[in-house]
Amino acid sequence: MKLETERLVLKEINEANVEDILKIRSNEVINQFVQRNSPKNNYDALQFILTIKENTRNDKTFYWGISLKDKTNLIGTICLWNFSEDRKVAEVGYELLPDYHRKGIMSEALTAVVNFAFNELHLQEIVAMTNKFNENSKGLLLKHDFTLEKGREDEGFPENLVFSLKK
Repeated sequence: MKLETERLVLKEINEANVEDILKIRSNEVINQFVQRNSPKNNYDALQFILTIKENTRNDKTFYWGISLKDKTNLIGTICLWNFSEDRKVAEVGYELLPDYHRKGIMSEALTAVVNFAFNELHLQEIVAMTNKFNENSKGLLLKHDFTLEKGREDEGFPENLVFSLKK
């Protein structure tokens, strides 16, 4: 499922993207706000890609690589995952290489994914978890009318804040 915006192509991630995924998911700036096992090499990145492909095939996730329209390399990712049992709620996740921060790129990608979620998947709510110290991410969510869910916790991640956007 490819999505296009004015400047971006959101496209399926595949084995050809191993080096880009390694670069994105092992980036220290991105990972200061994310708790995960970062890939250490191309093999780890390939295993991640194969997992994403399987989860996409099984409708557990929608996962896009973000690239500029005139380039083929990925500069970030965005996904819908962690769907509720009734498929009315999903979580959005995203990451972008620091060289591309504060240029409206993730804002453009998020707009496309929110539109897809509400208009194509007919979701009723999108949730987002972000580290309480990640000012860029908090600002992005607020700009897109997500609401901070005071008192709601991201189980197992006490540093995270929970935001939601209802249709």
